[in-house]
Amino acid sequence: MIKNTFCSLDGIGEKLERRLWREGILTWEDFLGAKASLGFAPERKRFFDECLFHDREELDAANAVYFSRRIRRREHWRLFDVFREGAVCLDIETNGYQPDRGGVVTVVGLYDGRDYTCLVRGENLSGETLKRELSRYKCLITFYGAAFDVPFLLRSFGEVKIDIPHFDLCFAAKRLGIKGGLKKLEHELGIIRDESVQGLDGYDAVKLWEYAGRGSREALDTLVRYNKEDTVNLMHIASVFYDRLRRSTGIEEFLSCGVA
Repeated sequence: MIKNTFCSLDGIGEKLERRLWREGILTWEDFLGAKASLGFAPERKRFFDECLFHDREELDAANAVYFSRRIRRREHWRLFDVFREGAVCLDIETNGYQPDRGGVVTVVGLYDGRDYTCLVRGENLSGETLKRELSRYKCLITFYGAAFDVPFLLRSFGEVKIDIPHFDLCFAAKRLGIKGGLKKLEHELGIIRDESVQGLDGYDAVKLWEYAGRGSREALDTLVRYNKEDTVNLMHIASVFYDRLRRSTGIEEFLSCGVA
């Protein structure tokens, strides 16, 4: 989808982007190869060409950090397909308080489509460990992470920096007209959780951490399984939402009609 994207160019919004698609300019290559100015002033067209040429170079280099700054955050979903193999789902658990009121991160779950990694406070969770784990990836997937998980992590671990594209499924759901939280969404998509953690929610996660702190290994194991379900299920949802968001732009209509 990113190679069909022109709304990253200054002054081009989604309506103008669709106009370009309608005229057969479906990809960066189409834009760069157009002999006409496409309705832009010649110097403007040259400037856009320079921008897209640079974008192409950075994409060939798989420079995710560049695109996290280049593309508006609400459009970061457009990068999911090209960085899918380097994507990681993230979900955190806390003790129920904000960082400035004694809040701490208790568990960080990471899932890359193959392996689930769990970092637990007091065992293997530290700013350095989290920084090292995140440095392996090129795209972040969360559910409401832009408002909760990421700010909480950044306030808790000063050495952590998250500067890769961020596909927040909560805001994607709203954009698609889908209401409800993660559990409701999973139900609608036919995702079934492990029986041992079905029905648990964020409040339960806080209580489980309290019990773990009193020495209950069973409570900690349950908390980790709960976090794993929250984290692993995000990858499937991201794939579904990416396809739906792509269709919502109208690009498929032009590609299928052979406009180019």
